[in-house]
Amino acid sequence: MINSILPVLESSIEIGLIFGVLSMGLMITYKILDFYDLSLEGTYPLGAFLFASMVSKGLSPFLGIALSIVGGGLAGLLTFVLYKKFKIQALLAGILTMTILYSVNLRIVGSSNMALYTYENIFSILGNLPKILILVLIVLVVKILLDLFLKTEQGYLLKITGDNRDLIKSLGKNPDKYVCLGLVLSNGLIALSGSLMAQHQGFADSQMGATMIVTGLASIIIGDTFLKNSRRISLTTRAIVGSLIYRLIYGLAIHIGLEPGDLKLVTALIVIIFIAYNNLSADRKIVK
Repeated sequence: MINSILPVLESSIEIGLIFGVLSMGLMITYKILDFYDLSLEGTYPLGAFLFASMVSKGLSPFLGIALSIVGGGLAGLLTFVLYKKFKIQALLAGILTMTILYSVNLRIVGSSNMALYTYENIFSILGNLPKILILVLIVLVVKILLDLFLKTEQGYLLKITGDNRDLIKSLGKNPDKYVCLGLVLSNGLIALSGSLMAQHQGFADSQMGATMIVTGLASIIIGDTFLKNSRRISLTTRAIVGSLIYRLIYGLAIHIGLEPGDLKLVTALIVIIFIAYNNLSADRKIVK
């Protein structure tokens, strides 16, 4: 029994770490900026396809990852332009970006999916290290850099923008600048997550972004639920822990024999259960 579940746990932790990068990206728009950006489902596969394009041309996987981050950032910039310059509501701007990226992703490699098993990736280059250790190191680097940024002046202004844009204006700053910065950072991290997933699973697919917005939200909500009484724990840590717990629940659901078609239901139920728990807990505190 233990031997049969160990591979499931290992795979779940690896994927949970990759989703941790995605959740940290979504955290910037959802938790900090209060900007509901749905372009995630296009940006995530964009990172995978940009990476696939680079390695298929014989270029370094590290260059492929860097291009994925840049491409994701540009996708975030597109969402901002639609939102600010064309006066399109945030939700619709994200949906339009996601729709545009679906076609862009198909154009990058000329098909809806691409196998990457025969190409180099960071796991094959760093073959002496376990895959899980490589992912832990990547997630820690992203977390530390993001935490350090959020403690800078620009990071504080980004956080204030989400809470009170009028305060930013009173400080002589333009809140739109920080909305743009947040969207670029968020989508850059989401595309990085997509490139890591393509390397982990060995292929890029145009449908790999489906339900990723729910996955990211579930991770953030779970992390907040488990660590809500620990105020000193950073938002990035909450996002990572939530992603790991979410993926472990998901992996165990597969292990006990649920059909693949039931997994979206499982994802939705996880979100519903944790939101309901949070809401009921808040109601009890009010009654008291």
